[in-house]
Amino acid sequence: MSNFNNIETKLIHGGIDGDKTTGAVNVPIYQTSTYKQAGLGENTGWEYSRTGNPTRAALETLIAELEGGVAGFAFASGMAATTTVLSLFKQGDRIIISSNVYGGTFRVLDKVFKNLGITYSIEDTTDLKLLESKITPDVKAFFVESPANPLLTVTDLAGVAAIAKKHNILTIVDNTFMTPYLQRPIELGADIVVHSATKYLGGHSDLVAGLAVVNSKELAERLAFTQNATGAVLGPFDSFLLIRGIKTLGVRLDRHTENAETIAKYLEKHEAVKHVYYPGLPTAQGYEINKKQAKNGGAMISFELRENYDIKKFFKALKLVSLAESLGGVESLVCHPATMTHASIPKEIREKVGITDGLIRLSVGIEKVDDIIADVNAAIEAAKA
Repeated sequence: MSNFNNIETKLIHGGIDGDKTTGAVNVPIYQTSTYKQAGLGENTGWEYSRTGNPTRAALETLIAELEGGVAGFAFASGMAATTTVLSLFKQGDRIIISSNVYGGTFRVLDKVFKNLGITYSIEDTTDLKLLESKITPDVKAFFVESPANPLLTVTDLAGVAAIAKKHNILTIVDNTFMTPYLQRPIELGADIVVHSATKYLGGHSDLVAGLAVVNSKELAERLAFTQNATGAVLGPFDSFLLIRGIKTLGVRLDRHTENAETIAKYLEKHEAVKHVYYPGLPTAQGYEINKKQAKNGGAMISFELRENYDIKKFFKALKLVSLAESLGGVESLVCHPATMTHASIPKEIREKVGITDGLIRLSVGIEKVDDIIADVNAAIEAAKA
């Protein structure tokens, strides 16, 4: 762990900084599956790369430091991280999840863990009194996103963590949208933080990875065992790429969020736009809570066009902004949650929580903001009935 106080410096020099053996300023890519041992029970601390790899260990040390946790873990995808964390629970346990979470999180709970006797319920985690009233003896964890995907709803993370501690249950926070540069849930009382590191942490749409950070040695031991036993670990080359991506996270997110704030204000005033979801707007749900627990509103925006606009024509007319899954890359991306990221959630549940067929989700990139606005505006004009 480094001794730097400022996260901008930690992003570059945190964790294991460089290579002491050669003086290389970057951690080497240890592209090996196994390690030579001097004798029975005699090794250098490395035995087999599923169990541990120096490049992956550097990444895991870095994310733990950035999130303010005890230990970090790197996985082959965000869903591998989430699945490994959920594997800490047993038959008869129930997890309360936020009313809008990533569709893959819902799918793995609904289609995989439910078959193993681990159940879930969907609740409005923004209402703390309601949330506490839903706790029964079988509830063992809250799994929340804030801002949540895709409606950017804000949950009071410190409030949720306080309720969880009162009832001796865990708080798990998906911090993908904000990253530790903008929000640190463990400092707010969370027990476990997960990331799809594919997104902002990687930042260049060129890798798939997941990360988890825990706040105690006991959870670290349990998660380390499960990570090794199940084996969905991140390879050394992708670990290297992810460390490289994290080094520029601060400067990228500064531009991402500056652009997003400008675009959100533009869309809020646009006559064709019925509603804008962005926690950085003073009119947004949870604006004051988000301001208290995060640096700013992030770089994700969702919005709905008015009824006389055809969203299929909107998507077709975009030139600069790409229609694609995922988010958090340097390029602007747009998606249709109902048929893409949240298609695995049944329509009646989607509509109940507000994920309508007209919802558009925009991941704001770092291009010149005038060019993004011009492209979005031209597509809106093309969508007019």
